[in-house]
Amino acid sequence: MRLPLMAKATLLMLALIAAGLPLTAHAADAAATRPPLQRDADAIRDLGVTGVQARVSTAEHSLAVTSGVADRTTGRPVPTEGRFRIASTRKAFVATVAVQLAGEHRLALDDTVERWLPGVVRGPGYDGRAITVRQLLQNTSGIPDDLPGYTNEQEYAEQRYDIWTREQLVARAMTHPLTFPPGTAWGYSNTGFILAGMVIERVTGHPLHQEITDRIIRPLGLTQTTFAGTAPTLPRPHARAYELFSPGNLVDVTEQVSGDPDSIISSTRDLARFFRALMTGDLLTPAERAAMQHTVPIDAEVEQVWPGGRYGLALAARPLPCGGVYWGHDGGDAGYITVTGVTPDGRRSAIVSMSTALGDSLEHHLQQQRAADTLIQHALCAHP
Repeated sequence: MRLPLMAKATLLMLALIAAGLPLTAHAADAAATRPPLQRDADAIRDLGVTGVQARVSTAEHSLAVTSGVADRTTGRPVPTEGRFRIASTRKAFVATVAVQLAGEHRLALDDTVERWLPGVVRGPGYDGRAITVRQLLQNTSGIPDDLPGYTNEQEYAEQRYDIWTREQLVARAMTHPLTFPPGTAWGYSNTGFILAGMVIERVTGHPLHQEITDRIIRPLGLTQTTFAGTAPTLPRPHARAYELFSPGNLVDVTEQVSGDPDSIISSTRDLARFFRALMTGDLLTPAERAAMQHTVPIDAEVEQVWPGGRYGLALAARPLPCGGVYWGHDGGDAGYITVTGVTPDGRRSAIVSMSTALGDSLEHHLQQQRAADTLIQHALCAHP
């Protein structure tokens, strides 16, 4: 359920009472007079998220706010230009390159994986001749999701410097049965996008990061967007990342090697520019954008996270409370959670980065997602 601003203000007052803080008339007035973007960022912080960056952008201006702290030990403030691992939000970058290559007739979205990666997707129940590039990008391939991760503090300590190749990750996923016959259902698969990156490299003869840099990062001037590689640290400035593994067990998980070999680090400013460019024609022709926005229903599990959502080629469509839909792709990994949104005309985008993952329960995870969704939707529905 999405809460209107008045209801959110009421929840904030209740939170102050629960914390034992006096709710004076001055405090209530101050809460009510904060700008909406700041109010929504603070509401995310009040759930237990250590640090929040939020930005709403148009062609004419960009407004950024922060809430919480960047470091629980020092209490330093969250930087407005902070860098963070964008996790699955990078899928929109990969799909954009693939759709551009299709527009250039260098590949077809309905090409089979076997055509470009012969022998890679083979095994009991697997046949690369039955899976297309489009299905990889739309999560309809049936290839299971098996990206390495950790569920507790001990696993984080033991695994945080592990390095995986794409080939190892694909082989790891294919030790599990195919989730469903290709093209018959929808299931989120990081493995599918790893294969899509491998296809792009085979088509172009260049590393994936070079194609993303040449086609997206450099033309758009995304100066705060880089590739993590095997480095366990992030460029400065950045907020430290935390994971709530269980109630009261908040762990600093900033330093680690991403399990995704193609991990991207970015900022709210750069992501706002990227998602607006997707809609305004700076990256795709109308036909290419239409292909990327051709959606299918998502499964019941992800429907909990994206209520009313549908999925295109690494772009999710979500309903706006003020009417119509908005587009974006969220990401979560290594304590950083990214939630994004852009209007269909590209005139307005909103990005929120949270440096804590409330992973101790599904309830807390969904509360965090709902609060971030509320910020995005308020920002996109606001009058210019």
